[in-house]
Amino acid sequence: MIKCVLPVLEMSCAVCANNVETTVKKLPGVLSATVNFASENLVLTYDPSAITLEEIAAAVEAAGYGLVISEEEKEKQREAAATRHYKSLRNRVVVAWIFALPLMTISMGCMHTPHIEWLLLLLTLPILLYSGRDFYIHAWKQLQQHSANMDTLVALSTGVAFLFSLAMTLFPQYWNSRGIETHVYYEASGMIIAFVLIGKLMEERAKRNTSSALKSLMNLQPQTALKITEEGPQEVHIATLKRGDRILVRPGEKVAVDGVVVHGESFVDESMINGEPIPAGKAQGDSVLAGTINRDGALTIEAQAVGAQTLLAQIVRQVQEAQGSKAPAQRLADRVSRRFVPTIIILACLTFAGWQCFYSGDNVLAHSLLTAVSVLVIACPCALGLATPTALMVGIGKAAGEHILIKDAVALEKMGQIDCMVLDKTGTLTQGRPEVVDVVWLQPEEQYAAPLVVAEEQSQHPLAKAIAKHWESHAATRSVTIDRYENVSGKGIEFEIQGETLRIGNRTFMTASSIGSDTETRIATWQSEGKSIVFYGNHKGIIAIIAIADKIKESSHEAVARLQQLGIEVYMLTGDDSPTARTVAGAVGISRFKANALPQDKEDFVRTLQGEGKTVAMVGDGINDSQALARADVSIAMGQGTDIAMQVAMVTLMNSDLNLLTRAVVLSRSTMRIVRENLFWAFIYNVVCIPVAAGVLFPVNGWLLNPMWASAAMAFSSVSVVLNSLRLKWK
Repeated sequence: MIKCVLPVLEMSCAVCANNVETTVKKLPGVLSATVNFASENLVLTYDPSAITLEEIAAAVEAAGYGLVISEEEKEKQREAAATRHYKSLRNRVVVAWIFALPLMTISMGCMHTPHIEWLLLLLTLPILLYSGRDFYIHAWKQLQQHSANMDTLVALSTGVAFLFSLAMTLFPQYWNSRGIETHVYYEASGMIIAFVLIGKLMEERAKRNTSSALKSLMNLQPQTALKITEEGPQEVHIATLKRGDRILVRPGEKVAVDGVVVHGESFVDESMINGEPIPAGKAQGDSVLAGTINRDGALTIEAQAVGAQTLLAQIVRQVQEAQGSKAPAQRLADRVSRRFVPTIIILACLTFAGWQCFYSGDNVLAHSLLTAVSVLVIACPCALGLATPTALMVGIGKAAGEHILIKDAVALEKMGQIDCMVLDKTGTLTQGRPEVVDVVWLQPEEQYAAPLVVAEEQSQHPLAKAIAKHWESHAATRSVTIDRYENVSGKGIEFEIQGETLRIGNRTFMTASSIGSDTETRIATWQSEGKSIVFYGNHKGIIAIIAIADKIKESSHEAVARLQQLGIEVYMLTGDDSPTARTVAGAVGISRFKANALPQDKEDFVRTLQGEGKTVAMVGDGINDSQALARADVSIAMGQGTDIAMQVAMVTLMNSDLNLLTRAVVLSRSTMRIVRENLFWAFIYNVVCIPVAAGVLFPVNGWLLNPMWASAAMAFSSVSVVLNSLRLKWK
């Protein structure tokens, strides 16, 4: 199966998105298809042995829409199509209002002037034939597919009003002889199209803002790179690069590929990927990522991943898929949208028939027509279709900008519902790497630090690496040579330098272990705090005692406190022993924890909490957390953890700052509140406005809704939903 994100062209409303989705889902070999009207994307999973992208594109085209399938030109074609559409829409809006304003003015002020209807006809024709032609073309295509959308409603309403007026204009004697006053409604046809078009233009401008975060991510990738060839560096397009190519990155330039430094030293700003503000030093053998910025010296990089395989491309793809996915809250809106247009057409017909049957005043035909047209116009499902996807697009895009990658809309919705969060200790609450935190020297440090570093550099033990790193800057290490080196299993290492035998390991491995009472007290304190103790000695006795611990992240205590303020219970799981677990939990403000937890124990712990009716989020960074991550309602991986944890997780934090957890929760709650507001107002709008358009107020105060104001209200409803969603950008 292949999963991809493809741009869809020529959609005009949420019903169009449903039509494309239904069309693609019916095709053999398609496992799943989701169309997001706001992002204009199709998220597709299909079997390439059963169907090709060309066949899928042909089916979509037959339904009256377009599908971009070229991977290399996908974004370029989408941008070009969007630019063409926007310019065309803008031109049609200008023409529509040039003719609509005099049309409305004349119809309101000079309606009883003899033969004025011919001038109104001339003013209306350019609006219908140029500005509104796409409504009729798309409506005809939908009819051929036995479907309907917003274009159908606009085409029906304006077409009926225009044809009625045309009949009144061409055959006035026929209507007068039957006691019907000849009254034309050209201004209704023209103004409906003008208002709908300006609403769509405003909607397009607002929708562009909803995807600005994704565009910012895309813009991180440079389009060209300096490839090193036999003739020297040559500027090439990144699409031509292959794994193994060597790239020159000069100071101030962006890195074009994921690769390894083979020559040069520099500092690279990686904040756009992981949010870390301090540039990372890079030298030969270090990895670099596409989209990061080289600050100082020139670097020669050997490409390891190019194009769609880079981490940046994967992040962009994940954000696209997430923005194109659907939250459970959208299902009701989708079900309503699918049946909405046929229902509105039926309601318009019933409105027309009701006026014909129960109204006995003058111009019953005109009243019937106006109310039916108003119902068709005001009931556009755009606001309903935009309510959820626009908020999700902004929310997921904003999360990406905050270095929080959300896999899909379900994760975004569930994130705000959690009432219990389980945190792994190592690599989540702590740095995930042991460091020397304290040391007591009983013999001269200047004499014995260098042998300690040289010996530990040859050991593979993780504590040895921490010791070697702590004293790596000791200048004398280069002049020390080890004559004998022996690894004693379960105890430590023994080595000889210039005839002196030295040992590093546990206390029982030391030749003599007597030390002062003050030092014994410090050792007991370290052990109670869960720190690992390493002894360093010679034939005279103990040289140094080293305390090693996995440091707690600076953000851990603050993040835990904020989560608790949000009403979320916080637990800690660790494979370490109880003293270490108790120390770390107490330091970060967690009262409930479980120590000595194996991977299965972690999963069982999450299952137990779920059995108590809690909605559980699990945060981890290692393979040992993957079972618990898969079991949790929301799984969150630390971006600096293992790939398997990130693959299982629904949410990935791209840096080590645990405060991103609270940001993710707050953003989820804000997004879903906006979704509920949008859905409420979209439903209420139709519930209130359709009866008003049908004329329920006429028996009370004699007021009927003019179709042109119905079209203005419809346009405003769609724009207001998008603008409400955009409020998330400034939260």
